[in-house]
Amino acid sequence: MNDAHKKFLRLPKKHAAAVAGAEPVDGAQLLRQQSIPNAIYAALTIVIVFSILWAMMSTLTNRIFPWMTLVLGVFIGLGIRRAGHGLDWRFPALAAAIAVAGALISNIVVAASFTAAALETSTFTVLRAVTVMTWPVFFAEALSSADVVYALFAAAIAAFYANRRLSRAEFHAVRNWQQEKIDAGQD
Repeated sequence: MNDAHKKFLRLPKKHAAAVAGAEPVDGAQLLRQQSIPNAIYAALTIVIVFSILWAMMSTLTNRIFPWMTLVLGVFIGLGIRRAGHGLDWRFPALAAAIAVAGALISNIVVAASFTAAALETSTFTVLRAVTVMTWPVFFAEALSSADVVYALFAAAIAAFYANRRLSRAEFHAVRNWQQEKIDAGQD
């Protein structure tokens, strides 16, 4: 009767079955699915498409939306998560670096689109005409400290969203694989 009383007062363990089926082989499979090249391709595609859309929206409304850099960070993080299937520190670091570079590239494209509208030419013409002498002017006039702050926040957001979200069973499978590797002395 004492055992029945203890079982009655305990909460059901819904996760016990998932943890019991976590094999180290499954964890190794999850780690093999990671792909940095796929993550880079996805992030660069997102930066290019986002830069074009941001420039189009800015020229259409005749306003620059600096907070769009934060949205870029979300898209880069989710794209790296989806394409890279990352589980370790490399994927958030990659997401942060690409988010900062993407913010700079996007600001360049938006500034070029406004310059093109003022010169009554295309954005591609302005971007092809960029020389070493135009970069100091861009950094002095078009890029502000607020853009740098937005880029840093976008990097943090991208890093947050970059890693793959694991289920309880997947997490335990990876931990079992790591523990098996440590026990075998393959550290």
